Amino acid sequence: MSVAKNDYKRITVKTLVDMKAKGEKISMLTAYDYTMAKIVDGAGIDVILVGDSASNVMAGHETTLPITLDQMIYHASGVVRAISRSLVVVDLPFGSYQSDPKEALRSAIRIMKESGAHAVKLEGGCEIKESIKRILNAGIPVMGHLGLTPQSIYKFGTYTVRAKEDTEANELIENAKMLERIGCFAVVVEKIPAKLAKEVARQLTIPVIGIGAGNGVDGQVLVLHDMLGMTHEFNPRFLRRYMNLFDDMTTAIEKYVSDVKSVEFPNENEQY
Repeated sequence: MSVAKNDYKRITVKTLVDMKAKGEKISMLTAYDYTMAKIVDGAGIDVILVGDSASNVMAGHETTLPITLDQMIYHASGVVRAISRSLVVVDLPFGSYQSDPKEALRSAIRIMKESGAHAVKLEGGCEIKESIKRILNAGIPVMGHLGLTPQSIYKFGTYTVRAKEDTEANELIENAKMLERIGCFAVVVEKIPAKLAKEVARQLTIPVIGIGAGNGVDGQVLVLHDMLGMTHEFNPRFLRRYMNLFDDMTTAIEKYVSDVKSVEFPNENEQY
Protein backbone atom coordinates (compact mmCIF):
# COMPACT_ATOMS: atom_id res chain seq x y z
CA MET A 1 0.00 0.00 0.00
CA SER A 2 1.43 3.34 -1.04
CA VAL A 3 2.26 6.17 1.33
CA ALA A 4 0.02 8.46 -0.72
CA LYS A 5 -2.92 6.10 -0.30
CA ASN A 6 -2.50 6.20 3.47
CA ASP A 7 -2.17 9.98 3.59
CA TYR A 8 -4.99 11.09 1.30
CA LYS A 9 -8.57 9.83 1.38
CA ARG A 10 -9.47 11.90 -1.67
CA ILE A 11 -7.14 13.63 -4.11
CA THR A 12 -8.02 17.19 -5.13
CA VAL A 13 -6.20 19.81 -7.17
CA LYS A 14 -5.04 21.35 -3.88
CA THR A 15 -3.68 17.96 -2.79
CA LEU A 16 -1.45 17.86 -5.86
CA VAL A 17 -0.04 21.33 -5.20
CA ASP A 18 0.60 20.33 -1.58
CA MET A 19 2.32 17.14 -2.73
CA LYS A 20 4.70 19.16 -4.89
CA ALA A 21 5.45 21.51 -2.00
CA LYS A 22 6.34 18.50 0.17
CA GLY A 23 8.43 16.88 -2.55
CA GLU A 24 6.06 13.91 -2.88
CA LYS A 25 5.88 12.49 -6.40
CA ILE A 26 2.51 12.27 -8.14
CA SER A 27 1.37 9.07 -9.87
CA MET A 28 -0.94 9.32 -12.89
CA LEU A 29 -2.33 6.75 -15.33
CA THR A 30 -4.97 6.72 -18.03
CA ALA A 31 -8.22 4.77 -17.78
CA TYR A 32 -11.22 4.70 -20.09
CA ASP A 33 -13.80 2.40 -18.49
CA TYR A 34 -15.37 1.41 -15.17
CA THR A 35 -13.61 -1.92 -14.65
CA MET A 36 -10.07 -0.70 -15.29
CA ALA A 37 -10.63 2.54 -13.38
CA LYS A 38 -11.86 0.57 -10.36
CA ILE A 39 -8.59 -1.37 -10.31
CA VAL A 40 -6.41 1.69 -10.88
CA ASP A 41 -8.15 3.72 -8.19
CA GLY A 42 -7.99 0.85 -5.72
CA ALA A 43 -4.26 0.49 -6.29
CA GLY A 44 -3.70 4.02 -5.01
CA ILE A 45 -3.08 6.08 -8.14
CA ASP A 46 -3.29 9.83 -7.52
CA VAL A 47 -4.66 11.02 -10.86
CA ILE A 48 -6.65 9.17 -13.53
CA LEU A 49 -6.50 10.77 -16.95
CA VAL A 50 -9.37 9.96 -19.25
CA GLY A 51 -7.14 10.66 -22.22
CA ASP A 52 -8.04 11.26 -25.83
CA SER A 53 -5.59 8.37 -26.30
CA ALA A 54 -8.83 6.37 -26.05
CA SER A 55 -8.99 7.16 -29.76
CA ASN A 56 -5.94 4.91 -30.27
CA VAL A 57 -6.30 2.39 -27.46
CA MET A 58 -10.05 1.81 -27.43
CA ALA A 59 -11.07 2.61 -31.00
CA GLY A 60 -7.96 1.74 -33.02
CA HIS A 61 -7.48 5.10 -34.71
CA GLU A 62 -4.02 6.12 -35.87
CA THR A 63 -4.20 9.48 -34.05
CA THR A 64 -6.14 11.11 -31.21
CA LEU A 65 -7.96 13.45 -33.59
CA PRO A 66 -11.10 11.41 -34.45
CA ILE A 67 -12.49 10.99 -30.92
CA THR A 68 -15.50 13.19 -30.21
CA LEU A 69 -16.68 15.13 -27.19
CA ASP A 70 -19.62 12.74 -26.75
CA GLN A 71 -17.24 9.78 -26.76
CA MET A 72 -14.96 11.43 -24.20
CA ILE A 73 -17.96 12.04 -21.94
CA TYR A 74 -19.00 8.39 -22.32
CA HIS A 75 -15.55 7.12 -21.27
CA ALA A 76 -15.23 9.66 -18.44
CA SER A 77 -18.65 8.79 -17.00
CA GLY A 78 -17.67 5.15 -16.51
CA VAL A 79 -14.38 6.12 -14.90
CA VAL A 80 -16.00 8.57 -12.48
CA ARG A 81 -18.50 5.93 -11.33
CA ALA A 82 -15.59 3.63 -10.45
CA ILE A 83 -13.41 5.87 -8.32
CA SER A 84 -13.42 6.76 -4.64
CA ARG A 85 -10.01 8.38 -4.25
CA SER A 86 -8.33 9.51 -7.48
CA LEU A 87 -8.64 12.91 -9.14
CA VAL A 88 -10.24 12.41 -12.58
CA VAL A 89 -8.97 14.67 -15.37
CA VAL A 90 -10.53 14.52 -18.84
CA ASP A 91 -8.94 15.58 -22.12
CA LEU A 92 -10.87 18.08 -24.19
CA PRO A 93 -10.76 16.45 -27.65
CA PHE A 94 -9.46 18.01 -30.83
CA GLY A 95 -11.81 20.64 -32.26
CA SER A 96 -13.66 21.31 -29.02
CA TYR A 97 -11.63 24.27 -27.76
CA GLN A 98 -8.95 25.52 -30.18
CA SER A 99 -10.83 28.06 -32.28
CA ASP A 100 -13.38 29.67 -29.96
CA PRO A 101 -13.15 30.33 -26.20
CA LYS A 102 -16.94 30.15 -25.93
CA GLU A 103 -16.94 26.72 -27.57
CA ALA A 104 -14.12 25.69 -25.23
CA LEU A 105 -16.22 26.67 -22.22
CA ARG A 106 -19.28 24.83 -23.55
CA SER A 107 -17.18 21.72 -24.08
CA ALA A 108 -15.66 21.87 -20.60
CA ILE A 109 -19.06 22.43 -18.98
CA ARG A 110 -20.50 19.41 -20.79
CA ILE A 111 -17.66 17.21 -19.54
CA MET A 112 -18.03 18.39 -15.95
CA LYS A 113 -21.85 18.21 -15.87
CA GLU A 114 -22.39 15.02 -17.86
CA SER A 115 -19.48 12.90 -16.60
CA GLY A 116 -18.90 14.22 -13.09
CA ALA A 117 -15.16 14.65 -13.74
CA HIS A 118 -13.01 16.89 -11.56
CA ALA A 119 -10.92 18.77 -14.15
CA VAL A 120 -10.12 19.07 -17.84
CA LYS A 121 -6.85 19.04 -19.78
CA LEU A 122 -6.01 21.10 -22.86
CA GLU A 123 -3.02 20.92 -25.20
CA GLY A 124 -1.15 24.10 -26.04
CA GLY A 125 0.21 27.37 -24.73
CA CYS A 126 -0.35 31.02 -25.64
CA GLU A 127 -2.46 30.12 -28.67
CA ILE A 128 -5.23 28.74 -26.43
CA LYS A 129 -4.76 31.15 -23.53
CA GLU A 130 -8.19 32.75 -23.93
CA SER A 131 -9.93 29.38 -24.02
CA ILE A 132 -8.19 28.33 -20.81
CA LYS A 133 -9.04 31.62 -19.10
CA ARG A 134 -12.69 31.30 -20.07
CA ILE A 135 -12.85 27.79 -18.60
CA LEU A 136 -11.01 28.82 -15.42
CA ASN A 137 -13.32 31.80 -14.95
CA ALA A 138 -16.22 29.35 -14.81
CA GLY A 139 -14.57 27.59 -11.87
CA ILE A 140 -13.41 24.54 -13.80
CA PRO A 141 -9.88 23.33 -12.92
CA VAL A 142 -7.52 23.09 -15.91
CA MET A 143 -4.40 21.00 -16.44
CA GLY A 144 -2.10 22.21 -19.22
CA HIS A 145 -0.12 20.12 -21.70
CA LEU A 146 3.08 21.23 -23.45
CA GLY A 147 5.89 19.68 -25.48
CA LEU A 148 4.72 16.95 -27.80
CA THR A 149 1.01 17.65 -28.28
CA PRO A 150 -0.54 14.70 -30.15
CA GLN A 151 -3.55 16.72 -31.33
CA SER A 152 -1.08 18.78 -33.42
CA ILE A 153 0.61 15.75 -35.01
CA TYR A 154 -0.19 16.85 -38.57
CA LYS A 155 1.34 20.26 -37.85
CA PHE A 156 4.64 18.78 -36.68
CA GLY A 157 4.51 15.65 -38.83
CA THR A 158 6.32 13.45 -36.31
CA TYR A 159 6.21 12.20 -32.72
CA THR A 160 9.87 13.05 -32.16
CA VAL A 161 11.24 14.78 -29.06
CA ARG A 162 10.21 18.43 -28.82
CA ALA A 163 12.07 21.53 -27.57
CA LYS A 164 15.60 20.27 -28.20
CA GLU A 165 16.63 23.67 -29.56
CA ASP A 166 16.99 26.75 -27.35
CA THR A 167 14.29 28.77 -29.07
CA GLU A 168 11.58 26.16 -28.61
CA ALA A 169 12.83 25.33 -25.12
CA ASN A 170 12.57 28.95 -24.03
CA GLU A 171 9.12 29.20 -25.57
CA LEU A 172 8.01 26.13 -23.65
CA ILE A 173 9.25 27.58 -20.35
CA GLU A 174 7.39 30.83 -21.02
CA ASN A 175 4.21 28.96 -21.91
CA ALA A 176 4.50 26.90 -18.72
CA LYS A 177 4.87 30.07 -16.65
CA MET A 178 1.88 31.57 -18.45
CA LEU A 179 -0.26 28.50 -17.69
CA GLU A 180 0.63 28.80 -14.01
CA ARG A 181 0.03 32.54 -14.01
CA ILE A 182 -3.49 32.33 -15.43
CA GLY A 183 -4.49 29.60 -12.97
CA CYS A 184 -3.79 26.08 -14.23
CA PHE A 185 -3.29 23.65 -11.34
CA ALA A 186 -0.74 21.43 -13.13
CA VAL A 187 1.04 20.95 -16.46
CA VAL A 188 1.89 17.79 -18.38
CA VAL A 189 5.14 17.94 -20.38
CA GLU A 190 5.47 15.24 -23.01
CA LYS A 191 8.59 13.95 -24.74
CA ILE A 192 10.98 16.80 -24.03
CA PRO A 193 14.61 16.66 -22.83
CA ALA A 194 14.91 15.66 -19.17
CA LYS A 195 17.09 18.66 -18.38
CA LEU A 196 14.46 21.05 -19.73
CA ALA A 197 11.61 19.29 -17.92
CA LYS A 198 13.51 19.51 -14.63
CA GLU A 199 14.02 23.25 -15.18
CA VAL A 200 10.32 23.76 -15.88
CA ALA A 201 9.45 21.93 -12.65
CA ARG A 202 11.97 24.06 -10.74
CA GLN A 203 10.53 27.32 -12.01
CA LEU A 204 6.86 26.45 -11.39
CA THR A 205 5.05 26.15 -8.07
CA ILE A 206 2.33 23.97 -9.63
CA PRO A 207 3.05 20.29 -10.36
CA VAL A 208 4.73 19.30 -13.60
CA ILE A 209 3.81 15.77 -14.73
CA GLY A 210 6.12 14.12 -17.22
CA ILE A 211 5.77 11.50 -19.92
CA GLY A 212 9.04 10.85 -21.65
CA ALA A 213 10.49 13.81 -19.76
CA GLY A 214 12.84 12.24 -17.21
CA ASN A 215 12.58 11.96 -13.42
CA GLY A 216 13.26 15.57 -12.47
CA VAL A 217 9.57 16.48 -12.65
CA ASP A 218 6.88 16.23 -9.96
CA GLY A 219 5.14 13.12 -11.24
CA GLN A 220 4.72 10.65 -14.08
CA VAL A 221 1.92 9.58 -16.40
CA LEU A 222 1.68 6.57 -18.71
CA VAL A 223 -1.05 5.02 -20.83
CA LEU A 224 -2.43 2.12 -18.77
CA HIS A 225 -2.62 -0.34 -21.66
CA ASP A 226 1.01 0.36 -22.55
CA MET A 227 2.44 -0.10 -19.06
CA LEU A 228 0.45 -3.32 -18.57
CA GLY A 229 1.81 -4.70 -21.83
CA MET A 230 -1.59 -5.04 -23.48
CA THR A 231 -0.21 -3.18 -26.49
CA HIS A 232 2.96 -4.43 -28.12
CA GLU A 233 3.53 -2.32 -31.25
CA PHE A 234 4.38 0.83 -29.25
CA ASN A 235 7.95 0.80 -27.89
CA PRO A 236 9.22 4.29 -26.99
CA ARG A 237 12.26 4.63 -24.74
CA PHE A 238 10.23 6.12 -21.87
CA LEU A 239 7.78 3.21 -21.61
CA ARG A 240 8.34 0.63 -18.89
CA ARG A 241 6.09 -2.42 -19.18
CA TYR A 242 5.19 -3.69 -15.71
CA MET A 243 3.39 -6.73 -17.13
CA ASN A 244 3.07 -8.60 -20.41
CA LEU A 245 -0.69 -8.97 -20.59
CA PHE A 246 -0.67 -9.31 -24.38
CA ASP A 247 1.01 -12.71 -24.14
CA ASP A 248 -0.82 -13.73 -20.96
CA MET A 249 -4.23 -12.89 -22.39
CA THR A 250 -3.45 -14.57 -25.70
CA THR A 251 -2.42 -17.76 -23.88
CA ALA A 252 -5.56 -17.71 -21.73
CA ILE A 253 -7.88 -17.20 -24.70
CA GLU A 254 -6.15 -19.93 -26.70
CA LYS A 255 -6.62 -22.30 -23.73
CA TYR A 256 -10.31 -21.37 -23.52
CA VAL A 257 -10.78 -22.07 -27.24
CA SER A 258 -9.03 -25.42 -26.83
CA ASP A 259 -11.14 -26.38 -23.80
CA VAL A 260 -14.39 -25.49 -25.56
CA LYS A 261 -13.44 -27.46 -28.67
CA SER A 262 -12.44 -30.52 -26.64
CA VAL A 263 -15.45 -30.22 -24.30
CA GLU A 264 -13.10 -29.78 -21.34
CA PHE A 265 -15.12 -26.67 -20.49
CA PRO A 266 -17.53 -26.64 -18.81
CA ASN A 267 -16.94 -29.69 -16.62
CA GLU A 268 -19.48 -31.25 -14.24
CA ASN A 269 -18.67 -28.75 -11.48
CA GLU A 270 -19.26 -25.83 -13.85
CA GLN A 271 -22.84 -26.60 -14.81
CA TYR A 272 -26.25 -26.73 -13.12
